[in-house]
Amino acid sequence: MLSIIAALNDNYVIGNDNKLLWHISEDLKRFKKITNGKTIIMGRKTFNSLPGILPGRKHIVLTKNTGYINKNVSVVNDLSEIIKLKDTEEENFVIGGGEIYKALIPYSSILYLTCVHSNQNGDTYFPKFNYEDYSVIENEKHEKYDFITLKRR
Repeated sequence: MLSIIAALNDNYVIGNDNKLLWHISEDLKRFKKITNGKTIIMGRKTFNSLPGILPGRKHIVLTKNTGYINKNVSVVNDLSEIIKLKDTEEENFVIGGGEIYKALIPYSSILYLTCVHSNQNGDTYFPKFNYEDYSVIENEKHEKYDFITLKRR
């Protein structure tokens, strides 16, 4: 199964200059709890923006650069290899960035979203999607953000 986990604001912005625009401790804890022990899938730029390998997770980096090598991660050059994971029992998490979300949202069963109440501008966006295609399975409201989990109908 493919799932997506992302933090986005009211304008669907997820980042700027390969960085997150906010630091929400509870969001980071939720990300760790949900993805721990799982496979995380990301683009090369997202991987390079991480502080290092995230412990307790298998990392897959999707890149068009066929010469990209990193001994600490699995490198995949073909999107269709990632799409095949939608048919597995194990939950695999797409963690960014914008182009990877856009390519894989049609194949993702569950969206774990942190919706940040902010209008900050950025250069990277989460793709627009039809909420009617999903059922809400969690909606935890906070003052500055909401945790929303959506399951494809």
